[in-house]
Amino acid sequence: MASKLGLEGVSIGLLAGETGLSKSGLFAHFNSKENLQLAIVQYAGLHFTEAVVNPALKCTRGIARIVDLIERWIGWGDRLTGGCIFVSASTEFSDRPGLVRDLLVQQQQKWLETLKRVAQSAIKAGDFRGDIDLDQFAFDLYSLLLGVHYYRRMLGNSHAPQHQRIALMALLTRYSNPDTDLLKYFS
Repeated sequence: MASKLGLEGVSIGLLAGETGLSKSGLFAHFNSKENLQLAIVQYAGLHFTEAVVNPALKCTRGIARIVDLIERWIGWGDRLTGGCIFVSASTEFSDRPGLVRDLLVQQQQKWLETLKRVAQSAIKAGDFRGDIDLDQFAFDLYSLLLGVHYYRRMLGNSHAPQHQRIALMALLTRYSNPDTDLLKYFS
């Protein structure tokens, strides 16, 4: 529901109607719309970690793990009616101080740390050069993912998967050791 309507679009009354629970019972549980929004963001974060991050971390470290992580992120967003809840919530709350924004920022920082860790694993695996800037890699990769999300969800661009592949190969080439065979990761 939050993916489709945004966090602001979800209310205790709407949730009561969708779940068949009483509005007063839900209000007694959450006490406020902000607490409902926090619970949604916390749940989405746990679900994202279980569906995207944890399975990808079990993949062979290096570029294989990065590619798996990207495919899982895109697949997760595609399974949600309105796309990635974090993308939409970040837009809704980017300029609004408060607990919901603070939690979103904390989760996004954790995601960027994950991207840096997978880059570090690619260095250890010998796929990436040892001198790369991990912060820049996380920025580049997340920017690419957000662009893919926008092209796929907002624009409905049928060429987005091809553009994604080309952009990802260019990004990985920039960070890879010269002898790394990138084509083996794109079948």
